[in-house]
Parts: sequence; structure tokens; C-alpha cells
Amino acid sequence: MRSQFSFAKSVLYLFPGLQHTYCRSAYCRMNMKEKAKTILKRYDIGRKFSHLSSLPKASVLIPLFVRNGELHVLMTVRSIELKNSGGQVCFPGGKCEPKDHDEIDTALREAREEIGLPPDKVEVIGRLVPVISKAGMLVTPVMAFIEETFQAQPSPDEVSDVFTVPLHYFINPARHTAQAIPGLPGRLHFFTYEEPKTGKSYLIWGLTATLALLVAVLALGKKPRFDVVFDVEDPLPFFESSLTKRYLRGKL
Repeated sequence: MRSQFSFAKSVLYLFPGLQHTYCRSAYCRMNMKEKAKTILKRYDIGRKFSHLSSLPKASVLIPLFVRNGELHVLMTVRSIELKNSGGQVCFPGGKCEPKDHDEIDTALREAREEIGLPPDKVEVIGRLVPVISKAGMLVTPVMAFIEETFQAQPSPDEVSDVFTVPLHYFINPARHTAQAIPGLPGRLHFFTYEEPKTGKSYLIWGLTATLALLVAVLALGKKPRFDVVFDVEDPLPFFESSLTKRYLRGKL
């Protein structure tokens, strides 16, 4: 395999025009995936905040994959019949159950139940700093890679639609707006995404938009072309500080 990759590199060096085409190959997909994994693993906080127990816990899975030489992320639309956040765009996820061993277990179980994603087809990268949702839940984002060929089988009771978005979309200001909300650190982000094949339009906002933005900044190593409140070079201190303040405020 190594000799094949070395030969491929030599060909690309001699014929630069082939680079774009070859980036669709298994070699470039692997290279991009491995690079993203290496970067994202630096921000894995492990079980650092697992001891926090005064708030109900939940997890979301952030499923990444490489398509046509670009990182993409999978998202869902919650069923309109659900009482909480019905019809809104979100990542697969939900509340922790007693049978879950940890936050990762919760994310994998929920993804299997909601979109039919087998846990053994998920390569978990790590956990980001938990955030406190508007419902007062401690939500742990779990970063992972899935196969590009995965075909979602949404549970109609929970999910009405599944779609994917190029990750770079979340650092582009073209379809981005933001609004200051009293009592929240920073601003609330909104992205409007139109799926090219179906023409469907999706509004991605709130916690889901913030997490997508954060992962895009980390994985792509690029600054968004609009203002954000966290340091794009080292975002974890901001999120840890926000978590600590909101958590302690909730205990008072």
C-alpha cells in the first residue's frame, strides 16, 4: 500500500493538473480523514466533566465523513411531533439512560435508534467540552467519523429528515447571521443551507450551529469570516469557562 501511495505522489508531482481528480480517490480521502482525526483528538476532553451530576445529561453525535475531497457532517431534522425542539435541525442524540456507560455510549445508542447508524460503523474521535442547553441539560458533543456510504434509516417517530453539509459552509458568511441574546455568552448563530440536489432549505441555529461552527474551525484550521466570541486558535478555555459559570449559577 505504501509503494502505491508513493507512486501516486510522484504522478501528482509530475502532472499537477491531476491533483483535483485524484483527491477523490481513497488515498486523498484517507489523508484528509487522518489529518482531521489528528487535529480533533487534541481537543478531546475525555471524562474531565463526567463527574458533573446536578444536571440531567445528554449527548449528541457529530458524524463526519469525507466526500469529493471535502469534510462533511451529517445532520437530522427532528420530527414535528416531538414536544421539545420539534422540526428543528440537530445532531443525532438524546438523554442519557441508566444502561449507558458514559457519554459516548449515549451518543452511539441514540444515533442507532434515530437514524439506524450501527455503533460498530462509527469511529469515535473524542468528546468536546459539554454545553448547557436551553432546556437545562448538560450536553456532551461526541466527535466521530462514519463511512461516506452510510444510508440513514430514520425513525419516523423521532426524525423527519437526514441531510449532510460541507463543513466549510459553517465558516462562510454568505448564509450566516447572528443575534445577541441576553443572558447568553456571545451571539446566537444562524445558517441557512439549501441542499443542491433536492432544493430543500434548512435553518441551522442555536446549539447545533455553534457545535458545527466549532468543529469546522477545529477540523479545517481556518478562521470564520465573521466574528465569534471564542479564540479560534484555542477555543476550549472559552467553552470551559462558559460551562463553569453556567453550571455554578445553576447550583446557586
